[in-house]
Amino acid sequence: MGFIPIFLTMGGACLLFFLTVRTTMQRKLNLQREISSKLALAHPELEIVLGEMANPDSISEKLKAQYQDKKIPKKSLELMRTLKVNRLQYNQLIKKAPYNWVAKISGYSSI
Repeated sequence: MGFIPIFLTMGGACLLFFLTVRTTMQRKLNLQREISSKLALAHPELEIVLGEMANPDSISEKLKAQYQDKKIPKKSLELMRTLKVNRLQYNQLIKKAPYNWVAKISGYSSI
């Protein structure tokens, strides 16, 4: 009888950890989609599909090719930096030990 509260507490802590990490990963993915959509609206010539995640490296190459003779707008550069930092943070989070278990169970993969 004395172990039931311990098991319930541990189970609750594991569940809360799982839900917190899953919410964090979902926020990072939503931010990635949102930033990609902002870039798609700002630069329709890049042919980025709204609501989908785009590869920041290919977007930066397209931007450099588009603006060879002119400077790339500052707002676009800031969005690109945010996109790359968010991707890096998400991928680093998935590689860490307890977080990769949650990612594997939830079906998240690296960007």
